[in-house]
Amino acid sequence: MGDNGGSADKRPNAQLGSWFVRSGWSKGELARQVNRRARQLGAHHISTDTSRVRRWLDGEQPREPIPQILSELFSDRFGCVVGIEDLGLRTAHRSPSVSGVDLPWAGPETVALIGEFSRSDLMLARRGFLGTSLALSAGPALIEPMQRWLVPSPSARPDGRTQPDAGRSRRISRLSEPELELLESTIVMFRKWDAQCGGGLRRKAVVGQLHEVTDLLQEPHPERVSKRLFKVAGELAELAGWMSYDIGLQPTAQKYFVLALHAAKESGDRPLGSYILSSMSRQMIHVGRPEDALELVHLAQYGSRESATPRTQAMLYAMEARAYANMGQPSKCHRAVKLAEDSFAESAGGDGDPDWIGFFSEAELNAENAHSYRDLAYVAGRSPTYAKLADPVMRRAVDLFGQETAEEGGHQRSYALNLIGLATVHLLQKEPEQCAAVAEKALPLARRVRSERVSNRLRKTVDTAIRDFGSVPEVVQLGERLADHLPDSSDTAESVRAV
Repeated sequence: MGDNGGSADKRPNAQLGSWFVRSGWSKGELARQVNRRARQLGAHHISTDTSRVRRWLDGEQPREPIPQILSELFSDRFGCVVGIEDLGLRTAHRSPSVSGVDLPWAGPETVALIGEFSRSDLMLARRGFLGTSLALSAGPALIEPMQRWLVPSPSARPDGRTQPDAGRSRRISRLSEPELELLESTIVMFRKWDAQCGGGLRRKAVVGQLHEVTDLLQEPHPERVSKRLFKVAGELAELAGWMSYDIGLQPTAQKYFVLALHAAKESGDRPLGSYILSSMSRQMIHVGRPEDALELVHLAQYGSRESATPRTQAMLYAMEARAYANMGQPSKCHRAVKLAEDSFAESAGGDGDPDWIGFFSEAELNAENAHSYRDLAYVAGRSPTYAKLADPVMRRAVDLFGQETAEEGGHQRSYALNLIGLATVHLLQKEPEQCAAVAEKALPLARRVRSERVSNRLRKTVDTAIRDFGSVPEVVQLGERLADHLPDSSDTAESVRAV
């Protein structure tokens, strides 16, 4: 099939030729690898041969996704990032199925895309590569594809359940029940590590486990086992996205979230899908897109309206409040805060809550609501009224997280983030000494957890304190201690507005 691109420039591609010679591959071997990678991506129309490779070396520009595939193949071969431009190729508009969020909602394609993306992440976990090969989607380009998670799959029956594949269901899966349970318990362990250590320490382990699960999903299983494996893949992809978000890899995080939502759809687990959408909503607030955040959380609420537990509903209302706060809509924010509190009050006893919502404790409820009030204060021009509302709720969150950390050693990142949040509330209330005292407590936690969110928010808070109250001795001392305990690094991810 034709995968050639423009051919106006027929001068030999010396850059591609240099990498090709050093690789030691033959033209036939390179063609076979391109075809194999294209199939993994779902680009089945790609059929490259030795004559096509020769034309690329002679200066022909291949069509997408060939340039990206060649970049990945040479990067793998040499163990370093070999960008599209390094190969003398043009960075044309990339196919959405390769780089964007508008992906096919079908099981085999989902497995292939998760497998390929996790493999690339493992092999080339360098910000320079993934950061330039992806872009953060927003607005209709993000919202409209996500709305399709509620559309029944082509193979669905009228009652909404997936039609079993008779050929597959007669086969015996090599996965035993204990092995499946071990996979599921591994996710619980990963979540604990994330809460204690931040996203930077164990992210690669999560991505590696995700890649292994996609390998399992390529084998035939009974429908029941397949759905459980898709659920595992969805939870792992969400966690990989969350950890990527935590260390500042925003486009990478979004891609994992989108792939997680596709896996959740295949598993038939709508509450899990709503949780993934809430993570995407939180990311949109983080990057200053509260309108998109609200669309995503409303989509999550609608999709799980008949199946979410009260605790999950409370979390979604709290995220709705955050979105309204950042949009400067106080009455709707107050209403969502009250709904979050009421729903949480109904969640006593667990109500069959899945493990992924276990993080949403009383401490987390107070933290979200306090941050909503704090965000309202910022949007309203540093309003003392909303800062005063945030103060007792943030203090309660800090106290509860402090107790959890002292007793169990968990949620250290949340403890740090809420200490910083309380410090910002003190700044809003023009209390620099109290701000410095609280931020001081966050310093050792910031060193302990591998989280760009914690580091960036702490630096931003201290910088603001120095800017507004630079003559206060406690603030001066805090700035000096920050420089000693948390020196800035050129490798720090992009700073965004603290949320």
